[in-house]
Amino acid sequence: MPVLSARGVSKAYGPQTLLANVALTITRGERVGLLGVNGTGKSTLLQVLAGVEPADEGTIDRRRDATILYLAQEPVLDPAKTPREIVEEGLTDWKAATLRYEEISRLLDGSPTDTTDALVVEQAAIGERIEQLGGWSRAHVAEDLLSKLGVREIDRAVGTMSGGERRRVALARVLVARPTLAILDEPTNHLDTATIDWLEEHLRTEFDGAVLMVTHDRYVLDAICDRILELDRGTLVEYRGGYGDYLEQKAERLAHEERTEANRLNLLRREKAWLMRGARARSTKQKARIQRAEALLDVDPLMAAARVELEGLEGGAAELGRSVLDLEGAEITIGGKVLVRDLTLHLVGRDRVGIIGPNGAGKTSLLLAVLGEVAPSRGMITRGARTRVAFFDQARAQLRDTWSVLDNVAEREGADRSGAGVVTFGAETMELRTYLERFLFDGSKQRQKVGSLSGGERARVALAKILKSGANLLLLDEPTNDLDVATLSALEELLESWPGCVLAVSHDRYFLDRVATSLLVFEGDGRVVRYPGNYSTYLSLRPPEPRAVPKALARPTTKTAQREVAPKKALTRAERIELAGLLDAIAVAEARVTALEKALSNPTLYVTSGGDAKGLVRDLDVARAEVAKLTARWELLESLASP
Repeated sequence: MPVLSARGVSKAYGPQTLLANVALTITRGERVGLLGVNGTGKSTLLQVLAGVEPADEGTIDRRRDATILYLAQEPVLDPAKTPREIVEEGLTDWKAATLRYEEISRLLDGSPTDTTDALVVEQAAIGERIEQLGGWSRAHVAEDLLSKLGVREIDRAVGTMSGGERRRVALARVLVARPTLAILDEPTNHLDTATIDWLEEHLRTEFDGAVLMVTHDRYVLDAICDRILELDRGTLVEYRGGYGDYLEQKAERLAHEERTEANRLNLLRREKAWLMRGARARSTKQKARIQRAEALLDVDPLMAAARVELEGLEGGAAELGRSVLDLEGAEITIGGKVLVRDLTLHLVGRDRVGIIGPNGAGKTSLLLAVLGEVAPSRGMITRGARTRVAFFDQARAQLRDTWSVLDNVAEREGADRSGAGVVTFGAETMELRTYLERFLFDGSKQRQKVGSLSGGERARVALAKILKSGANLLLLDEPTNDLDVATLSALEELLESWPGCVLAVSHDRYFLDRVATSLLVFEGDGRVVRYPGNYSTYLSLRPPEPRAVPKALARPTTKTAQREVAPKKALTRAERIELAGLLDAIAVAEARVTALEKALSNPTLYVTSGGDAKGLVRDLDVARAEVAKLTARWELLESLASP
């Protein structure tokens, strides 16, 4: 049963057409993901479907009894209201229905009247509506949802809260209302990994409405989506299933398009040669052949979807010294609260360290301390003599909104008029304008003010700025926010081959699985622990908790915990030999994972042999499981061998 149906929808801003004759239908209870390159109009499509923006052309039918709620990337909330008040607004229909039900009950308790039958019918309808809105026990649901989304101060004015907190309040308001259709624009932004786990499970098992969402979280897309729509040059392409299915089907589609284009070009060459021989169009057959040749000439050639090109930019990283970054017993205190306690960390070349933990735990403060903007209250933070640092901040605050894209990346105003200069990456030198084209900024976009760009485009500007800096230590604070999946894939490929070091705060589990060589986990009370491997390895190392908590916050296995669980015993000779060889075995297994990930990220795979992708995905799962198994074994034997 359709909740929303759109036909022939078009939308343009000036000369740029974002939507061209778009058609789609969302049925009751369906889960639909929307993908596309940043700036192609995904948010605009959501706004048009939600009724926030008008379409230039087309028809949108919304079911009369359906409630459709929209979560914007930058929600507008009354700054004087509290999270509790705002989220309880989502219970308005439920409150009105329960009050009317109680009123009818009081009326029916009296003597029968001429309206009794009508009241009974109305009460039954209202009872059904209350069930649709979540049942009878909804009084404390606002407080519960805010807690699960990490909003603690629910009676504080939202005008004093951060942008991330306001987004979580707005998301809670949508979820508590249980609409027939929830239209969500990047719902996982500003959520930590534990909360994303909860949201994924909630949307998959508890939320009974339909969902249409733009998100870069590929694990969420794979877990809950029935189908995925991709917005490409104004039109929608549909893929059935989750993100893994999307990759397979797109590979097949690209391979088919490649064959179709090759056949068209071959036929075009033959028809053109025939025409050039001077064939006279005297017969019907000849006329038909000329018309066919002209039709082939009129067909626009297939264009590959735009994709950020970061290959080769790793050559711009400055050479590392013997020491990159050393933290010795570092303690970070903000406002009298200890966020990081007694942290020792030594980075060497190609270390890519992911940082996870609850919102507000101190992850960004740790990056600022490494940057030198926050002084440790105890201990030492030392950067190597050759270490050059670049910071990709979460708010993109280092960008100047009144400057153009070109000026921001050139780091001087007026560069687009006086000459932009060149950038150098190893042995390669290129014009700055050419460099920006690799980030999908053509000539006109390069002159556009940064303040007018979408969130994803701003992220690409910030990325272009730090990658040209020559830094060899990248500090990335939520780098995946707002980026489309194609740009994310390009960034992941770059970081996998980055010759320097990376510290990345991220809630994106897919990103952490692909990029991280170890994790720093904020476990509470200032305790920060480093674990080997990526996010999946970290999950495999955690012991079960005795009480129910969000799974990504469960405390991982540590050497101390292992010694407390089992009595200490000496290693056998065979175990000592095994332990001595385990690190090499882990390195070999991780190299296998890296090779498979690189093969899967190669676009030519999906054109020339798309059918191989599914087998490679299975091989990658097996390889990752082997890394987790070997790492867990090493942890156990190492703990037993420690004095």
